Amino acid sequence: MIHKHKRDILSGHCRDLGATVEKDGVNFAIWCRNAKVMELLLFKDVNDREPEIIELTAAKHRSSYYWHVFVKGLTDGQHYGWRVKEVLHNRPGMIFDPQKVLLDPYGKRIVFPDNYNRTFNQFVGSNEIFCAKNVVVDMSKYDWDGDEALNRNQTSSVIYEMHVAGFTKDKSSGLPDSIRGTYKGVISKIPYLKELGVNAVELLPVFQFDRFDASPGKQNYWGYSPMSFFAIHGDYSSNRSVYGPLDEFRDMVRALHRSGIEVILDVVYNHTSEGGETGPIYSFKGLDNGAYYILDEGQRYMNYSGCGNTMNSSHPVVKRMILDSLHFWTEEMHVDGFRFDLASILSRATTGEPLNDPPTTLFIATDPRLAKVKLIAEPWDAGGLYQVGRMAGRKWREWNGQFRDDVRCFIRGDENMIHRLVNRLLGSPDIYRNIDDDPQKSINFITCHDGFTLWDLVSYNQKHNEANGEHNNDGNSCNFSSNYGVEGETKDPEILKLRMRQAKNMMLLNMYAMGTPMILMGDEVLRTQNGNNNAYCQDNEISYLNWNRSKRGEEMFNFVRKLISTRVNRGTRVDQDKLSIRNLADAIEKNQVTWHGVEPYQPDWSPSSHSIGMCVYSESSESYYYMFINSYWEGLHIKIPNVPSNHSLKWRRVVDTSLPPPLDFAAEPEEMVKIGHNYYVASHSILVLISDKSLKGSSDR
Repeated sequence: MIHKHKRDILSGHCRDLGATVEKDGVNFAIWCRNAKVMELLLFKDVNDREPEIIELTAAKHRSSYYWHVFVKGLTDGQHYGWRVKEVLHNRPGMIFDPQKVLLDPYGKRIVFPDNYNRTFNQFVGSNEIFCAKNVVVDMSKYDWDGDEALNRNQTSSVIYEMHVAGFTKDKSSGLPDSIRGTYKGVISKIPYLKELGVNAVELLPVFQFDRFDASPGKQNYWGYSPMSFFAIHGDYSSNRSVYGPLDEFRDMVRALHRSGIEVILDVVYNHTSEGGETGPIYSFKGLDNGAYYILDEGQRYMNYSGCGNTMNSSHPVVKRMILDSLHFWTEEMHVDGFRFDLASILSRATTGEPLNDPPTTLFIATDPRLAKVKLIAEPWDAGGLYQVGRMAGRKWREWNGQFRDDVRCFIRGDENMIHRLVNRLLGSPDIYRNIDDDPQKSINFITCHDGFTLWDLVSYNQKHNEANGEHNNDGNSCNFSSNYGVEGETKDPEILKLRMRQAKNMMLLNMYAMGTPMILMGDEVLRTQNGNNNAYCQDNEISYLNWNRSKRGEEMFNFVRKLISTRVNRGTRVDQDKLSIRNLADAIEKNQVTWHGVEPYQPDWSPSSHSIGMCVYSESSESYYYMFINSYWEGLHIKIPNVPSNHSLKWRRVVDTSLPPPLDFAAEPEEMVKIGHNYYVASHSILVLISDKSLKGSSDR
């Protein structure tokens, strides 16, 4: 039904896309090159099925490919949508349905009616009675109270990858039901993050996503299913009003900043939840299918994301939308950085072919408005494009998947790994070869949301994803894991002891290697997913953080807390803010980095080597650190080295992962380890010694 209206309708402008509150009304602007006639639909509320329709004609409301209208008397809180009423001509790949209500790609808020139906949106015909709707918001209606970005030097960053809801949704969090699994819930648990010592959180997607984008009977939990690149996910808010999610998210960011914790968003610009040929039509498909998505010659969706479609990021309109989204989240929502899911897709041409000089990644890296913003790439995609060490744009940091795989393999005792491990400890100079690259180019991690948790990594040989309903065919089958004798849970004390040791070993290497460490939510307390390595659809206890720590969880928490404190406060590596690939060789030449075997300065570089000693000097703390890694299945008697430039140093033990707590990590090291004496490094364990300015003196005292 068409509602008559007596509104004062003006031409409007396209200077700002989306819905913008201005004096006396709201300006609406959208890009739609194929339209001949557009309709702006105004809904009374989220469940309104009979919108007021404002028809836009090209003569008055079109500038080039942009449509715009100013509606006097409107204000924030207005629900709206768009419809392409007529088109100029049918382009290849076009999807034209004059009855389909479409979301605004630049809309800042999306709401869902009580009878929202994702499936019905894929069929031709009107979706007015069950469509999602945009709401006009005024972003100036928030007091940041002086909040500013922290701009922390990344050399001191320790990143905690976490799911907003999963962090506090378990009943064991002790929070009221009304705030469990929300942005407000995160605020309540900031003291926990402070106690752990992390200073950056990397949040799994908070763009509005479709939770029904999953297998039948399941719900999308991770959120890698965006409906918009501007709208905040409403389900993570304890306040479901129009401004509730926006304000609560900003409250969370402000509170984290006040606690010295940066906020990094995991962003998905590579695909949307409209999926492939059988997916719904709710926005981009209906506005310009061939511009927003990469299509093949047969006008079928190219699926480099593994999720049905691929955003056409090299198209100028899509590239601009991505930049505008990044500006919105940094300037209006105050986030400190971004981790780009399947970032290699941004390097593909409009045809899908990889580009040597991709305009989108270069544009992002050189954008002056993002100069102080952290940019982290997941440098691969589901189409086989693997760009670790090769992302275009010097500013980009990268998730280093080779660090993950090589540390896992070395720790479990694989052959031919010694040279690869050493490169990972040095910030991967074999991968990041530009002479001006610094170690922070590498984001080091052992585990992340996608794959085994740390405890599962040492408890399972195989994935166990049966609960996902895909007959265990989903998820990665190559995990470089080991169960050390029993698949899954066991009461065998020797196996449990070895698993704990291996978990500590991998966490230690992640924290002490050059580069920026990232840890997965719950690994600090040895959270398990019972062998599920693809829990994207498990919105339940499998994925949540259990706040009731087990005895082994308490032991691991204390170990990780001390590791982080030592890294952040003492500098357990060569000074990374002064180090680049250019002068790494100089640091080695100056004996700031030396290598050792069971005998000092005699490392075993053979293919069968399972051990290495590394000594580094940190100028900032005036400290030497010695680390010996033994992944051999037997213990080794090693001789403690001296330092050529200073033969009078005293070594004291900081870490021995083979020892029970609190001896495994001495926060204030006291036990003396003499130069030239033997030390027994147990099988599958790591020893860390420290000798600094305050410890200098006679070595035989």
